[in-house]
Amino acid sequence: MRRSPIPPRLFVIFARSAHEAVIFRRGPARWYHVIRWNTQDDTFHRGAWFKGRIYPEKCDLSPDGELLLYFVHQANRVRTDYTDAWTAISRSPWLTAIGLWPQGTTYGGGGRFTDNRSAIIRGCGPAHPDHPGAGISITLGDVPHHASSKEVEGSEWSGRDQDGRLVFTLNGLLMHRSDAGDDICLADFNGYTPDPQAAPPSADRPLSALRPSIKRRRKKQEP
Repeated sequence: MRRSPIPPRLFVIFARSAHEAVIFRRGPARWYHVIRWNTQDDTFHRGAWFKGRIYPEKCDLSPDGELLLYFVHQANRVRTDYTDAWTAISRSPWLTAIGLWPQGTTYGGGGRFTDNRSAIIRGCGPAHPDHPGAGISITLGDVPHHASSKEVEGSEWSGRDQDGRLVFTLNGLLMHRSDAGDDICLADFNGYTPDPQAAPPSADRPLSALRPSIKRRRKKQEP
């Protein structure tokens, strides 16, 4: 008897100043898929596939929705200068690192943007020489994780978009609950097969010729 496919799990992060979001789709097994969502017209742009683990709650999207800050673990990199875990910043929805900071442990890592070109990240060493993060200002400190708003009972994740719409995820579906209580499917992310594609040339374009500054903070700061 064939088993039904396990539906993917979805986690969403919204940009603060633009109608943009990023969806982290987990499944099958250890595969993650990154999807960019225009929340104004509900269009979706599929991006990177990653075999390993992405920690969505430790990730963030820049206020303008252009840059993605992410934290990952990939065991087969453990003996490289990337280590097996790192924080990086890329252009959403790709994982091509503009800046990358090896972590070497899954304790800590990730962070939050404070503006379109500045971020606080949770502990790290120097930037990787191949991904120095030119044009991005980095501060070391502690910031809160993203989490579900828990507004929809039984959902895997819920939250509100830039216009206040209540959205939630369940069984691979991205849903909107109207003010009248009707549940409307915005997108079905079931049935995807891992299909890693090369990122477009724009994903690897430097932000600027400036090198980032790195400062240390003693106190926790909310983004």
